[in-house]
Amino acid sequence: MLSRPVAFVQIWKSWFSSHSLVGDKNIILMGPPGAGKTTIGRIVGQKLGCPVIDIDDDVLETTWKMSVAEKLQDVGNEKFLEEEGKVLLKFSASGSVISLTGSNPMHAASMQHVKKNGLVVYLDVPTAVILSRLQSMKVGRIVGQSPGVSLKSILQFRKQFYRRWYDIRVLCGGDVAAEVAAEKVLDAVKRYQNSELETFISTRSSRARRSTGKDSQKYFSDVVTEGLAPDGGLFVPERGLPKFTAGEWQSLIEATYTERAQVILERCIHPADIPASKLAEIIGTAYGENFSCSKIAPVRHLAGNQFLLELFHGPTASFKDFALQLMPHIFAYCIPRSCNYLVLVATSGDTGSAVLDGFSRLHDTDRQRIAVINFFPEDGVSPIQKSQMIGCQKENAWSVGVKSDFDFCQTAIKQLFTNSDYTGYLTVEYGTALAAANSINWARLLPQIVYHASAYLDLVHQEIVPFGSPVDVCIPTGNFGNILAALYAKRMGIPIRKCICASNENHVLTDFVRTGVYDLRGRRLVPTSSPAVDILKSSNLERYLYLIANEDGQLVTQLYKQLENQGHFLLQKDLLEKLQQDLVAGWCSEEDCLAAIHSVYSTTGYILDTHTAVAKVVADRLQDRTCPIIISSTAHYSKFAPAILRALRIAEINQNPLSQLHLLSSYSPLPPVHWGLLETLKKKGNEEHQVCAADMSMLMSHIETLIQNHFM
Repeated sequence: MLSRPVAFVQIWKSWFSSHSLVGDKNIILMGPPGAGKTTIGRIVGQKLGCPVIDIDDDVLETTWKMSVAEKLQDVGNEKFLEEEGKVLLKFSASGSVISLTGSNPMHAASMQHVKKNGLVVYLDVPTAVILSRLQSMKVGRIVGQSPGVSLKSILQFRKQFYRRWYDIRVLCGGDVAAEVAAEKVLDAVKRYQNSELETFISTRSSRARRSTGKDSQKYFSDVVTEGLAPDGGLFVPERGLPKFTAGEWQSLIEATYTERAQVILERCIHPADIPASKLAEIIGTAYGENFSCSKIAPVRHLAGNQFLLELFHGPTASFKDFALQLMPHIFAYCIPRSCNYLVLVATSGDTGSAVLDGFSRLHDTDRQRIAVINFFPEDGVSPIQKSQMIGCQKENAWSVGVKSDFDFCQTAIKQLFTNSDYTGYLTVEYGTALAAANSINWARLLPQIVYHASAYLDLVHQEIVPFGSPVDVCIPTGNFGNILAALYAKRMGIPIRKCICASNENHVLTDFVRTGVYDLRGRRLVPTSSPAVDILKSSNLERYLYLIANEDGQLVTQLYKQLENQGHFLLQKDLLEKLQQDLVAGWCSEEDCLAAIHSVYSTTGYILDTHTAVAKVVADRLQDRTCPIIISSTAHYSKFAPAILRALRIAEINQNPLSQLHLLSSYSPLPPVHWGLLETLKKKGNEEHQVCAADMSMLMSHIETLIQNHFM
């Protein structure tokens, strides 16, 4: 099933013929004054052999029979925009390259008219570069600039209009020659035209199956909807992730977090799946008022060469919010309207509340057709995490405690997805399809790439490092999703030298990175105070192994069959060497974790949560101090109040989660507890939830009951 939004695809496919890049439609270049629209337009037109129209020279001045400057002086700022718009409303062309004026996008009616017959390409040039160019051109004033308003302010103001109209964005840094920018425009238009090239495949798909076309094509919308590949593998982009040039990354140094997210995700999601305007709306909703810090993911100096990437400012106080405030809206946009969807998720702690919160924020109509069940180990999460998951339940979002560990919950969900009889039965009987919201879903990983890239750009912006100088990152790691996102950011051009994998006492990943042996034989899960990394089977490791194995799905299949049947596998020597070029690993005991929390608070006044403390201990041991290291602070300390109270030796610990938070709050030297966490735990009736035995038939029964209650 191909689930790309049908109406958009039909419009999009009609825009260009299969024989010409332009056809009878126009390529419309848009951007601020000084972006190079006229020069780039001429080069693009020459390469395509089609007419070139400059709105300033060929349309406005011809119509007015006077220069633009004279017209502006004659009618004034406000009247000029109307006069300009009137001319554009009467303009028509086909099969041409059109260079707009810098102010055309500020007139809505004329832009709607022009856009009907073309593809709008936004030449996105950093404001600092534009200011420099305008200064060299001796331009001190532009249309719409009132007395007392700086040139920089009016350029920033105009960006909202450019973002409203474009179909394609082309990043143009300060050192990009017009010829290079023109090639980038052509490449971007070709990408827009050829969406069939941006397909996804399973990590277990063999080259033979791909070469014979036996694997059906999957697009972004499909993999978001389906979650897990039919063969049990994980979806990855067939042609890999896009690479940014150094200049493109540098053009984002001054950008906000949401601006960076928009640019990065546009390159990873084809507009046939989600148009740029819709993506902007989704990102604005996800990272707007839901985050308590305006920087969204701030980077804070801790000590020496160590920096903390704070990922806990979202509504449920963990890094999972970055994906799960975004992913539900992407999911709702991509799925067909003809079917209801039940999203299944397994959590070792933080994912559950983030999923429940994210899907409960959907629009009313989407909540009626999309529901979510969160399975968590009943006795394997912290009391506060458990209360939070129960407190986040809504009419379309439920929590079910399972009398087992996270690995059982995750394996059970994978088995449900690959059980075609069961999924077929749900579709026929209830009109409901299953979907996944764990990091096995590709839409969960993409937003995490953004914050790793953004953290590096923040260090450049703060002049901690010049662009191009490397950094290390250290990430508390359980299911391998967060650290995989950092590895992907590295592949996309962020200068990350080493990714340090930090484990707690469940250190199967550390052992694997060091030896190449992934061995679950005789291992029992050890409950720790950092439950989000209390994991033995790391799902997203499969995507990384596929990457370093040169996309050898047959090898990945063999490894995971051996893991399933024999409980272990051995990585061959050449692959282990590749892995160790990217990764180093270490682990931290419970005692060392609590000692680190106490030590950091004593010396800096900062409180680490237990997972960040694990990463801090491992970073101290493994970093070589030749470059900065960014430690992912994956959760707010108040989610793990008992461990924090023990570490800081504050008082006897009360078992009631709300009492624990109040106790933390009562100590004025401590930073405040997380706002969203406190509000959730204050809700009444948050002790009710369903509990299920570790039995597949029981899980299926719970799923059917909840489907009947919500959808029928």
